[in-house]
Amino acid sequence: MNRRELIGNTGMAAILATGAGIGRAKAADLRPYERLDPVLQPYLAKHGLPALAAAVVLNGQIMAAGAVGMRRAGTQSPVSLEDRFHIGSDTKAMTALVAAMLVEAGKLRWDSTVADIFPELSGTTDAALKPVTLEQLLSHTSGIPSDNETHEKLLLQSYAQGELNLDELRYWLVKELVQQPLKSVPGAQFAYANMGYVLAGAMLERVGGASWEELVATRVFDPLGLKTAGFGPQSSLGRVDAPLGHKAQPDGTLKPMLAGPNGDNPAILGPAGTAHLSILDFAVWAGWNAGEGRRAPALVRPETLRKLHTPVIDMPPRPDAKPGTPSRGGYGLGWGNMMMPFTPEPFVFHGGSNELNLAYVMLQPKNDLAMVMTTNIAGAAADKALIALAEDLYQRFGAKR
Repeated sequence: MNRRELIGNTGMAAILATGAGIGRAKAADLRPYERLDPVLQPYLAKHGLPALAAAVVLNGQIMAAGAVGMRRAGTQSPVSLEDRFHIGSDTKAMTALVAAMLVEAGKLRWDSTVADIFPELSGTTDAALKPVTLEQLLSHTSGIPSDNETHEKLLLQSYAQGELNLDELRYWLVKELVQQPLKSVPGAQFAYANMGYVLAGAMLERVGGASWEELVATRVFDPLGLKTAGFGPQSSLGRVDAPLGHKAQPDGTLKPMLAGPNGDNPAILGPAGTAHLSILDFAVWAGWNAGEGRRAPALVRPETLRKLHTPVIDMPPRPDAKPGTPSRGGYGLGWGNMMMPFTPEPFVFHGGSNELNLAYVMLQPKNDLAMVMTTNIAGAAADKALIALAEDLYQRFGAKR
């Protein structure tokens, strides 16, 4: 997998999810949930998926969950409900939530600009970029273009920057990125920009006094009890202890990608999409968001959470968008908003792919409903499978509400 493929697919995808989360163990223990394995199993052969996992949350309770298939195609290594799946750009909502916490703490404002946070770079920052705000970065309206060759070159150069921690490396990237011209006037157009999220993540690091990974782990993973959550390839180096991402080959076979330099996006892209977690923890994350402040922990005020979910700008239709990247609807702060043909209510949604995995999270806060689904392969067939599964799950658990 080349670096262009890696950065081109931290993208977000569309599907449904909502519900309420109160900690994975609690949500699972308070009430037995229906096993979805029989529902999921037929999707494997029909769509050529190595593995598939999904869960549904209603009113803060995990109602159904399942995981089927193999960690590694062609082997007998079955997945489980505790297995970690990569969620790609679904990570962006976590970045936006940390930003919201820092805003509520008075360390940052939604209208804090790049120049405000990095005044020492004023002499080299492109004039048009200086007034770009945190909110514009998180809503993809900053004017920073979508992933391109310049961004790819910067990522490749980052590997040669010596002994730097990730936050230091992101600051190096910021110093290079702020010199690049914008594609459009800030606030005027939507352009799905992973680099915009890296810049936003660096702003959080500056005011939060810690790396982005530390901020997310301590402010999101720990309070929500997401014990399986982490960053980077979902399997450990040298082990197949989680579903490996897979790459479809020209002859139709699937190539499993072990943990290593090509097993995920470059770590510097963390704020744009490197999180992984189990389907049960993914359900807790989705369910907590669907509750929009109805349940603990009170990480931000309910109105702040609703702000993250509310569209800032309409996304131009993109029928050719790669699975895991936005194709239509509106975009808020780390979350999209989209209608689906099988429901009268819109979904707050996000999706992500590193071109080896695909994950969708869909919420209906009005109904306190959340759905999450993941597979360890990306591409059109996986996208078709998750969309069909979303409709199936909605008809079983959400349509009667």
